[in-house]
Amino acid sequence: MQVPTVALILYPHFSVFHVAVPQAVFSMQPDGKPIFDLKIVSIDCKPQHSDNWMTVQPDGGLELVELADIVVIPGWHDLESPPASNISEVLVRAHERGSTVVGLCYGAYALAYSGLLDEKEAATHWMAEDDFTVRFPNIKLNTNALYVESDRVVTSAGTAAALDCCLYIVRSFYGTKTANKVARILVVPPHREGGQAQFIAQPIPKSTQDAEVNRLLDYLRENLDKQYSIADLADQLFMSRRTFTRHFNNATGMSFGKWLVNARLQRSLELLESTRLPVEKVSEMVGFQTATSFRQHFNQRFQVSPSAWRKTFAGN
Repeated sequence: MQVPTVALILYPHFSVFHVAVPQAVFSMQPDGKPIFDLKIVSIDCKPQHSDNWMTVQPDGGLELVELADIVVIPGWHDLESPPASNISEVLVRAHERGSTVVGLCYGAYALAYSGLLDEKEAATHWMAEDDFTVRFPNIKLNTNALYVESDRVVTSAGTAAALDCCLYIVRSFYGTKTANKVARILVVPPHREGGQAQFIAQPIPKSTQDAEVNRLLDYLRENLDKQYSIADLADQLFMSRRTFTRHFNNATGMSFGKWLVNARLQRSLELLESTRLPVEKVSEMVGFQTATSFRQHFNQRFQVSPSAWRKTFAGN
């Protein structure tokens, strides 16, 4: 079976870490066989030097991008410098023919300069939030998300979020089971709920209340089958309903109700793919009060039924 081809584009003074993350994920062989055909691409077919002068020998030049199903820009070396025209053109052509184009961390800048993010939602490192918003006013910057996909253009938040983003791509192509295998080999969580506000270091330290909310999240993830009310949770944390709601939004970037539904849906994917439990039992185990409610939320989120999802991914 032919596997998807990934073109990882190197640029002058690239970040070793940001190249190493997709290189590690997309060269992984979780069952002893490659799941992607990774190609290291140099702009001029020549070896490229990193920001600390490590040298990488590429597999070829930009012609390899023309054959790729996934094209990755792992960071960007200068936020004030647009990509050379030949890079922008090859990125645009890749997207036009149906490929997924990915900008990890500051790689969102390369995609934005190339016009691929116009009128779309995007993510990047929180340190560039103000600059990105001013520089690209026609792009909707999601300042909380670890990664965002908008019409086959995928961008990630800073540094370690690139790993979350790459695992998301594995999950998109192969399902949760394979992504979980890759994550276990890398010794990282297969999926992190929430966004930069919860997991990525912020310029303002978290308050005690935020830390309490984060501990609550851990409890909720382990007890999704139970029913919760904002009033009861607020009482447990000795907060008013309004204070709890504010701190929960600060910690997760979303309302309590939305977070809980997302967490339950994510757990349902794992159960659908790894067990043969009836959909009704899965619904009960993840905390939906009725199977009808579960199916409605599932369809709204994934545009398919739970049974169709299981049929597609359970055998992978």
